[in-house]
Amino acid sequence: MSNERNSVPYTHPQSLTGKVVIVTGSARGVGRGIARALARNGARLLLTDILADALPEAQQELSDLGADVHSVVADLRDPDAAGQIVHAAVDHFGRLDGLVNNAIAIKPPAPFTAQSVEDFELASSTGPRATFLLMQAAHPHLVAAGGGSIVNFGSGAGASGEAGFASYGSAKEAIRGLSRVAAMEWGGDGIRVNVVLPFANSEGAQQWEKIDPAAFQAAMQSVPMKRIGDTEKDVGSLVSFLLGDDSTYLTAQSIHVAGGAGVYR
Repeated sequence: MSNERNSVPYTHPQSLTGKVVIVTGSARGVGRGIARALARNGARLLLTDILADALPEAQQELSDLGADVHSVVADLRDPDAAGQIVHAAVDHFGRLDGLVNNAIAIKPPAPFTAQSVEDFELASSTGPRATFLLMQAAHPHLVAAGGGSIVNFGSGAGASGEAGFASYGSAKEAIRGLSRVAAMEWGGDGIRVNVVLPFANSEGAQQWEKIDPAAFQAAMQSVPMKRIGDTEKDVGSLVSFLLGDDSTYLTAQSIHVAGGAGVYR
C-alpha cells in the first residue's frame, strides 16, 4: 500500500495551540496518526488506549515533537472508563476543548451469519456506547470552556455497506446517528459534532489486506484517487481542521476522507 503524501508540509502549524484534546485509540493506527497531526499543530493531548505496552511509545514520540502529552490506559468496554478519561484530561490540563472518538474493537471480517452476538456487542460497546458516554462526560467541560469540537468516526463499511462487516458497519452507523442528534442539541452551547469516514493505511487495513486480499483490492480499485490515505497527513489534517477555529460554522456533517470512494453510493 504505497503512499505519496509523506513529504507534504503542514499549512496551519500551531493552529491548535492551547487546545486540550482527548484522542481515543491513540496508541497506534489512525488514532496515532491523528495524535501526531494534532501535536504538530500545537494541541495538548490526552492519549488513551487499551494497549498498555504501546501507549508509552506513542506518548514519547509526541513528547519528542514538543507536545504536552498525558496518557491513560483504559478499556472502553468498562462503562466507567469514559468518566475516568475525561476527568484525567481535566485534572491534568485544567480544561477540555476537543474530543476525538476514534477507538473501536472489532473481530476480523466474517460473513453476516458467522458473526456472533459477542462480535456485535464488542463493536457496540467500544464504538457507539463508548462514544456516547465520552460525549456525555465531555459535555459540561466543553461548555465550561466556551464551546468546543467533537470528532467521531464512521466508516464506509456502514455508510455504503461492505461484505463481512455487519457488526462493525452497524456500530459505525450508530455513531453517525448519535452525532447528528448531539450536533442539533449542543449547537447552542457552541459545541460542534462532526463525523469522519476514512480509508487509511492503518494496522486494521493492513490486516484486512492479509485476511481477504481480493476484497481489499476491490476496495482499492473503487478509490478514484488510486491510493490509500495516510493516517497523519490525510486523516489527521482533516481532524485538526475540524478541531480548530477555521471550522467554527461546520457541524452535523459526515466527511469522507477516502479519495472519493463511497461518497456517492
